[in-house]
Amino acid sequence: MKKIFPCILIAGMVFLNSCTIQSSIFVTEPKSKSFFAMDTYMTITAYGANAEIALNQAENKIAELEKLWSVTDENSEIYAINHSHGKSIQVSSETAELLDFSLNISEMTSGALDCTMYPILTEWGFTTSNYKIPTDAKINELLENTGYEKINMNGNNITVPKNMQIDMGAVGKGYTGDLIADILRENGIESALLDLGGNIQTIGIKTNGTKWKLGLRSPFDEGLFATLEVSECAVITSGGYERYFVGDDGETYWHILDPKTGKPAHSGLISVTVVGKEGRLCDALSTSIFVMGLDNAVKLWKEFNNFEMILVTDKDEIYLTESIEKNFSLNQMYENLQVEVIQR
Repeated sequence: MKKIFPCILIAGMVFLNSCTIQSSIFVTEPKSKSFFAMDTYMTITAYGANAEIALNQAENKIAELEKLWSVTDENSEIYAINHSHGKSIQVSSETAELLDFSLNISEMTSGALDCTMYPILTEWGFTTSNYKIPTDAKINELLENTGYEKINMNGNNITVPKNMQIDMGAVGKGYTGDLIADILRENGIESALLDLGGNIQTIGIKTNGTKWKLGLRSPFDEGLFATLEVSECAVITSGGYERYFVGDDGETYWHILDPKTGKPAHSGLISVTVVGKEGRLCDALSTSIFVMGLDNAVKLWKEFNNFEMILVTDKDEIYLTESIEKNFSLNQMYENLQVEVIQR
């Protein structure tokens, strides 16, 4: 199997350095804050008179959410759920909304997204970096205690069966982006770029009146293979590059598991980028579509009509939906790649 190189979104860099304040609306220089949270590095850049206040509030909110959703923090609500032994646990509105949204996406994608896979991820070593290839018998044993449909929600009261554990990693950062964007807007911020560990979310456009330019890192090598121009939206990519290891058998194993098999998903896709208005939706769908594969992704897109996508296959093909075609361009050295536009 060929090696899958990182293809995360690289936002701004050169582009952001060229952002100058040309509108009278923005009377201050940009403010930026970088920090480590949710097991990743985050950078938020905002323009506006209240930018510094907004960024401080944003960092505090992220710290608050991390304390709610950490799988390992014994004081978190997710930890309480995972160690409830089948008893009902009352959680905050943020946690309830996050889990409810995750379960809805699970239904929408016929189980391609499943927040109950945490014990199997741990068995593979993806949560500890102690990588190993589990036996089929062990995987099948663990699969007995998975299944999003077994979770019961009654308002803010959550009940999961004994021996089941959940992890909100596939939607948590996306939902965080939505909440942080709301905080920035409440402080009058009209132009901002959020990079939450590769999850990109933008407010408005750049202060020189142009769209944000995002470089898409190639899954074929270490370069950037394309550029995407966007205004206010979320842009989130999932792929085998995020966490993977090469086993003693020479095969590459990545952390995006197929909930039906408990093994790394092999759908023919090596990179999935989803563009939409909500970070939570883009985050959840980027993982789901990676599991679902091209044909089911196209069916989902045509059915729901609330997101766009860029898909890269293991045959070096690129598929993108028609609404973002004019904002997508291949870098020069990749112009020979086959690009198919998905139309309704």
